[in-house]
Amino acid sequence: MARGSQDIKYDLDAGTCVLGLEYGSTRIKAVLIDSANEPVAIGTFDWQNSFDGTYWTYPEKELLGGMQAAYASLKADVKARYGMTLRRIGAMGISAMMHGYLPFDAEGTLLVPFRTWRNTTAAQAARELSDLLRFHVPERWSVSHFYQAVLDGEAHVPHVSFLTTLAGYAHWRLTGKRVLSVGDASGMFPIDSLTRDYDAAMLDSLDRALAQRGVRKSFGDLLPEVLTAGSEAGRLSDAGAHLLDVGGDLEAGCPLCPPEGDAGTGMMATNSVARRTGNVSAGTSVFSMVVLEHPLRDATLSQIDLVATPVGDPVAMIHCNNCTSDINDWVELLMDYSQTMGTPVDRGDVYTTLFNAALGADRDAGGLVSLPFVSGETVMGVRTGHPLFMRKRNARFTIANFMRMNVMAAFGALAVGHEALKAEDVRIDRLYAHGGMFKTPGVAQTILAAALDVPVTVMATAGEGGAWGQALAASYMLNGGEGESLADFLSRRVFSNMASVTIGPDADDVAGYRTFLKDFTKGNEVEKAAERHFA
Repeated sequence: MARGSQDIKYDLDAGTCVLGLEYGSTRIKAVLIDSANEPVAIGTFDWQNSFDGTYWTYPEKELLGGMQAAYASLKADVKARYGMTLRRIGAMGISAMMHGYLPFDAEGTLLVPFRTWRNTTAAQAARELSDLLRFHVPERWSVSHFYQAVLDGEAHVPHVSFLTTLAGYAHWRLTGKRVLSVGDASGMFPIDSLTRDYDAAMLDSLDRALAQRGVRKSFGDLLPEVLTAGSEAGRLSDAGAHLLDVGGDLEAGCPLCPPEGDAGTGMMATNSVARRTGNVSAGTSVFSMVVLEHPLRDATLSQIDLVATPVGDPVAMIHCNNCTSDINDWVELLMDYSQTMGTPVDRGDVYTTLFNAALGADRDAGGLVSLPFVSGETVMGVRTGHPLFMRKRNARFTIANFMRMNVMAAFGALAVGHEALKAEDVRIDRLYAHGGMFKTPGVAQTILAAALDVPVTVMATAGEGGAWGQALAASYMLNGGEGESLADFLSRRVFSNMASVTIGPDADDVAGYRTFLKDFTKGNEVEKAAERHFA
């Protein structure tokens, strides 16, 4: 039952509301939840990555300024809804895009601009590390970025005193603590699922390799401390409170849960932390997370990243760098056409209309093929993205087919990756989807079910995203019962009465997607040729 305004005002006045704040790829979002774990206010700040000629990055001033702007937006929302100034918070948590590279010197100065997960510049390092550790190490991981900087002889390497992720950086500035959730840490360096910490034997192997290249530091000494969900990860300092709330109203002292990656918050936001459950997060990138019931036979498979849940259980992650960016570009083109013709249209209406048109298209998209790689796509062996649209002779070139093709292509690399999971006999009982792709009911959900040939569930909270998931992690830290697991907390206290819609794979849709996927795979050879000729 929804709580009334007076109940929420009581929570605000008592300081029992909990804050989750997440750095997404295009939006920084703050979500405040009440004592019933339901969102009561939201704040946002839009930002965008840029390519500086070598790396995908974000402006350094926005790494903290964007967090401040999102909090200010949240604070204004509280004032507008409830007529109150937000002063006290019961607990909070920070999350962000996983992976990437943020190296600091001993004085806490960022040594190079933030290198995001989107970069595909550490191929040599990833290959050498994977061979060295006998474990698939993706290019996106922090260890790959650091090792590539060592291989390239970058001048900043001798000055590195500390490495962290974006979530870890914001948390550090708010609390003074250099810590990470085990989930986010698993995107920096491999995790031992027994110790719930960095793999000690692999660290030893890496240190020997670094020493041979003149690096006398232990890599483990550069990494944040690893914590699991439910742990207190520090408290909001006076400096942190003034940093977050530039208006000066926020009281210091509330506890923070371990800073988490967006993969972990997606798992919590979809109740997918138990074995044989999984989720798909679709935005600028798309990735699936499947909690494993048994180890993979082959830990070196290049399509599968082995990471961890917020409590340290092993997870198979299929991460694809590209999802909605190409769709967004096509929508902007069509909106520009309408503007040119003198009939401007609402952006939201355009997305809804085009997505719904996809349901009436040919199941195989009528012979249209897209490779929507704005950036490199490791799963497909593509180093540098060149978005391509192709159509076969006699293809049925309609708006409906064109839009269905775009949605199908957004899941194309993910579907290729999931073929490797099937070969490993990984079973999925439940697959939940969330992210902006699923705002138009039934469309992306139907096509994803066909792409992966598994039932897909979208919850009523699918649009709340990772910020809400991290607020739940903070609530678990604050309110979890003695011996209550994260999975039990989520199932009993958050999702027990959650409205949801499940769509199973339709046989004709599956067959159509199989046809499309064959063309998508063949088209990838054209993509690779474009890469060779346009590099």
